[in-house]
Amino acid sequence: MLTMSDILEALTGVRPEKASLIVSEASIDSRKVIPAALFVAIPGEKTDGHLYVGAAFERGASLALVQEDLSGQFAQIDIRGGKLPEPFELPDGPFCLRVDNSVEALQKTARFWRRRMDVRVIGITGSVGKSTTKELTSSVLRQRYRTLKNQGNLNNEIGLPLTLLGLNHSHQRAVLEMGFYVPGEIAFLCDLGLPSVGVITNIGTVHAERAGSQEAIARGKAELVEALPADPEGVAILNYDDPLVHQMAEKTQARVLFYGLSPEADLWADHVEGQGLDGIRFRLHYCNEVLHLRVPLIGRHSVHTALRAAAVGLVEDLSWQEIIAGLQQGHMQLRLAAVHTQNGALILDDTYNASPQSTLAALNLLEEMEGRRIAVLGDMLELGLYERQGHEKVGYRAAEVCNQLVAVGPRAKMIVEAAQRSRKRNLELDWFETVPEAIVFLQDRLKEGDVVLVKGSRGLRMDQIVTALEMTND
Repeated sequence: MLTMSDILEALTGVRPEKASLIVSEASIDSRKVIPAALFVAIPGEKTDGHLYVGAAFERGASLALVQEDLSGQFAQIDIRGGKLPEPFELPDGPFCLRVDNSVEALQKTARFWRRRMDVRVIGITGSVGKSTTKELTSSVLRQRYRTLKNQGNLNNEIGLPLTLLGLNHSHQRAVLEMGFYVPGEIAFLCDLGLPSVGVITNIGTVHAERAGSQEAIARGKAELVEALPADPEGVAILNYDDPLVHQMAEKTQARVLFYGLSPEADLWADHVEGQGLDGIRFRLHYCNEVLHLRVPLIGRHSVHTALRAAAVGLVEDLSWQEIIAGLQQGHMQLRLAAVHTQNGALILDDTYNASPQSTLAALNLLEEMEGRRIAVLGDMLELGLYERQGHEKVGYRAAEVCNQLVAVGPRAKMIVEAAQRSRKRNLELDWFETVPEAIVFLQDRLKEGDVVLVKGSRGLRMDQIVTALEMTND
């Protein structure tokens, strides 16, 4: 377990003998603090963690990393400049550890602690499917190894260090989702986590507004495979079906394992059959082996998730029996919830977020469902130069899948316009500028047998539509 001695050694280079205090975990949210935790006070745009140090101590935190002077309120040890005070004495009860920058101190501690652990790390990044891949991969690895994973979306320069501080000497594997926002971020996360295996899901247009282009996103994601050690220790697991990911094979010194739907891939699938909310069936090929599988993942696109998790299992020496058991336990459609309303309609709540790729995948799931298919689609944000292209692509696909399309938001008007150009007969098209307008329109129109997909970027709060429709039909 992490101790106070470890933290002080990480930040000052000195390991005091009288600092054996055990730290249970690290947290930046005082509401989630558990006894003996390290609370990291971070100044933010909306609030300042220093305001909640007292609340963290009340919930049982043993110490807090702070960058402000709180000596007037709490016991405090000042180690700014990386220097341990002399003489050194631990206060009685909870105390603050004052540093120059609390985020940098958190990262430095995590980097130190990771290097103390004999654990093999699997890093996962990509535009779509990171979280489901992380969850399913950890389900597979847990069949043999004691495995740590990021909780929720703790995948950035703060979340990943918090995850690493949860490592202990019993862990054999760690599955770390790595988010990308700006160039250099994944390289930094790799320096913290030291992955031996890197998994790339795909390259889409999400975050293109910040990154500039798909090619820039690909360069940022490729930082993962560039950071991997050489073969045989390092392995890059790459999507054969995505050209921008396929090209990353040239950027790594690690061994490459391709997965996909092409027989040219090392691990590939065919005969993929979507069974709606009952999961998917497919035939899996590896070397001279052929397996017929059914897994509880929603939508045909989820076969790539299963292939990624299976590939990690193979790389980490699991048997097919262990891999299949992990895949079948992986009820991992975390962000899509199916809600049956009282009047018999079924709402597919996929309102966590939206990109063209994830929306097309959700429409593919809708196509597998029986009944009158309704898609309620909102703006997709942060697409930059791909904004029109992304919305129009979704519109064309929606026209192929839906009986009715309801678009919400100024950008979503492009979805409707593209669907109109498809000239599909008997397709009902409606557009509303705001979520409340769409709610009023939909509330009296759902009936038994309808299947309603609701999806849009988080900023639109499309979840309010789901809540209102549930209330209407309770």
